[in-house]
Formats: sequence, structure tokens, C-alpha cells
Amino acid sequence: MRQPLRYPWLSLDVDDRAAPIIAVRVDVIGTKVEVPDHQHRKGQLVFALSGGVTCRVPSGLWMVPPHCGVWIPGGMAHSNIATANARIFFVYIEPGAADLPDRCCTLSISPLLRELIVDLSDRAQDDAARNALLTKVLLNDLPRMPVQRLHLPISPEPRLKRIATALAEDPADRSTLAEWAGRVALSESSLARLVVKETGLTFGRWRQQLHLIVALRELASGASVQQVSADLGYESVTAFITMFKKALGKPPAKYLSSVTQSGGFGGVAG
Repeated sequence: MRQPLRYPWLSLDVDDRAAPIIAVRVDVIGTKVEVPDHQHRKGQLVFALSGGVTCRVPSGLWMVPPHCGVWIPGGMAHSNIATANARIFFVYIEPGAADLPDRCCTLSISPLLRELIVDLSDRAQDDAARNALLTKVLLNDLPRMPVQRLHLPISPEPRLKRIATALAEDPADRSTLAEWAGRVALSESSLARLVVKETGLTFGRWRQQLHLIVALRELASGASVQQVSADLGYESVTAFITMFKKALGKPPAKYLSSVTQSGGFGGVAG
């Protein structure tokens, strides 16, 4: 039997509301906040105006940096972790109300949609006719937003899931493919093939994708490039910046600046 979804900041069960959109604003004060695994009938857009959010679904980790949103279809189990001092929005959308994907994806959020989401969350009890107009525009434009590749594919295969969990908990772990293979009782070549088969990425690219997700999350929450570089186990800040620039086309400071100005992220190399 489905359990009602009740967040500490939401005094109603969103699945019992027939409104096509319910927008909720959450300001995270101080330390990070984690909403454990749950699911609901409505689809959910997780949008960050500042700070960062990481969504975990059975197939992967999805990063929600500022000015992007992660779309989670209704009925899909997921958890959300918001960085300290994040300003985030949960937009619950009635099934069939908009032509949105049936899979998780990261969407760029245009300045117009950003303002619509903020307005709907701040004026939930105001003019019904005005809210209906804003809702119509949001439902019409959201499916048109570009899809970005800010996610880490995670396989349910037990050995890869074990590695993914370990790296997520300690992204600074620089163990080689051979060392990981020994830990999960596989040959190095067998593990290499398994990673490509299950994720579509080589082990090196897969771990780099994790580093990019962690880096974007921490940089968005205010951490310095030096701190993030050290937390990810890079031998030098220069090495980290080189990796970041090679993957995203710009060094961290310029990349985040361009995101803030444009209102959206470019795709992370998959």
C-alpha cells in the first residue's frame, strides 16, 4: 500500500492534490539535507536556484546544479540530497499534464521558467486565474527545455554497485582498475568489459563523470577549487582544472560564471 509522501516542509500529501502543478520552495539552512528513498504518483522536477542537489534513482546519480532541474517520472523511487544553504524547488506535475520523458533526465531551466517556478511557489494561495495562466505556460515550455547529461549511470550489477557506492562515499579513492578488480574477485579485463557493458563508459570515464558531478555540486555550494581538488584526490589544483576544462570546455570559475549568466548548464561528456 502506498505510503503518503510527507516532507517536513510540506503539510499535505502531494499525491492527493488534483492540481496540475504544485510548486514548493525549500531553503536549506546550515548543513545539508537528505530526503531518503521515496516515490509518489506525480512526476517531480527538482530545481536548484542556488546550491546543488543530487538525486539518486535505481539507474544512476543525477546532479541538479543551479539553473538546472532533474525530471523524475511518477512512480520512480528516488532520494534527494541538497547541499548546505541551497535554495531549491520541488515542482510536482500531474501525470499526463505535460509531454515529459518517461525516464530521468537533467533539463536546462530558462530564465522565464525559473521565474514562473519561483512565482508559483511564492503565490500558492493567491489569484487562481493568474496561477492557472502561469501553470499553462510552464507546462507548455518545460518539455522544450534542452536535455543535459549531468548524470552518472549506475548498474544494479552487484559488483559495480559495490564500487559505485564506495566511490560515492570516498571520491578521492584513486585505486586502479586492477585493484578494484581484485576486491570484487574479477580479472582486470573482465571488470573493464563489465563496466563498459553496464554503463556505456570505460572505467576511467565513469570515475571522471563521478568527479565532475561531485565537483559541480560542491562548487555550486560555495567550495573553492582548491578544496574540491583536494577532496577528489587530485595531486594538484592544476591537474583538477585540466580535467575539468577538458571535459566541459572551460575552467571551473569561467564555467560557473557562464552558467549563472546564461541560466543553464552545458552537457557533461558522457
